[in-house]
Amino acid sequence: MKQYFRHLLVITTIIAIAGYLLFQTPNKKAPDIKLTSIQGQNLNPSALKNQIILVNFWATSCTGCIQEMPELIKLQEKYKNNNYRTIAIAMDYDNPDYIVNYVAEKKLPFFIQHDVNGKIAKAFGDVGLTPSTFLINKNGEIIKKYVGVADIIEIEKLIEKEINKSV
Repeated sequence: MKQYFRHLLVITTIIAIAGYLLFQTPNKKAPDIKLTSIQGQNLNPSALKNQIILVNFWATSCTGCIQEMPELIKLQEKYKNNNYRTIAIAMDYDNPDYIVNYVAEKKLPFFIQHDVNGKIAKAFGDVGLTPSTFLINKNGEIIKKYVGVADIIEIEKLIEKEINKSV
């Protein structure tokens, strides 16, 4: 019986590592999803072509999310004229009033979607932990995923690299 559990643990670990590596593999296509902001604006995947996109899953109750939000604002302001766009996806469990209040208070300069039914988180690989951030290149490929507070310096380097590819 002990050996059975040992084998089960090894198999489970191998599957978990393989899944992690598969998802972390660069150039996985980002899902094509239609978005609707908390202000009612629609954003179709076709509108995101040839743009560098940072998708950030967050919640108003997440201290790491609140900690990194000023850095995401700076990124948006710095690169907004370089075909760069930030999309912030508030988790399904987040309170709509809290989201609206936070967005207004902090004057967030990017597209905000409340993932009311969890479909967007599911499309991005069942995102459950916040913050989770995906950097997507102009070809619509995920080039980096962060779980937890993102490495902003690394993100800036990746954005610069993507901008310079088109020069």
